[in-house]
Amino acid sequence: MKKLEIIIRPEKLEDLKDILTVSGVTGMMISNIMGFGNQMGYTHQYRGVTYSVNLVSKLRVETVVKDEIVQEIVDKVTETLSSGNVGDGKIFIYPVEEAIRIRTGEKGENAL
Repeated sequence: MKKLEIIIRPEKLEDLKDILTVSGVTGMMISNIMGFGNQMGYTHQYRGVTYSVNLVSKLRVETVVKDEIVQEIVDKVTETLSSGNVGDGKIFIYPVEEAIRIRTGEKGENAL
């Protein structure tokens, strides 16, 4: 099993949810986050004063999936969510040693 941590632009959430649902993902966690990478924020002008906004709003979507569908999801996400601009996001992939469903005690992929 692998944990996918996908950082995206907020307006791309529905597209990502569609990709994950079609791929057979049964659950995900979504967090609002702020940060910067190569994008380095942006400048904003308000009433004649220029402000530098260093932290950009992003969404972090986390899910645990079977090893077999990781590459399929990565390919679909990079193909669909890429605008070609800085700030499109990142995908991090972590190994998951074990998963346990608290309600039933099921373990491994059965717990997903």
